[in-house]
Amino acid sequence: MISPFAFHTMLIPILGGMLMLAVGFNFRERNAGVLLLWVGMLFILGTVVYKILAQLSD
Repeated sequence: MISPFAFHTMLIPILGGMLMLAVGFNFRERNAGVLLLWVGMLFILGTVVYKILAQLSD
């Protein structure tokens, strides 16, 4: 079973990335909105890649 600490370390960056995607999509006509879209995707993809690499190293 996954520990609450490991769950929250995955949940917080993914939720933060999704929030950035939502705000960035609303402001997609401006440069700040495009930047938020990029950063939100990097948060989500970075978290997934980190978890995959952590599982492969075990």
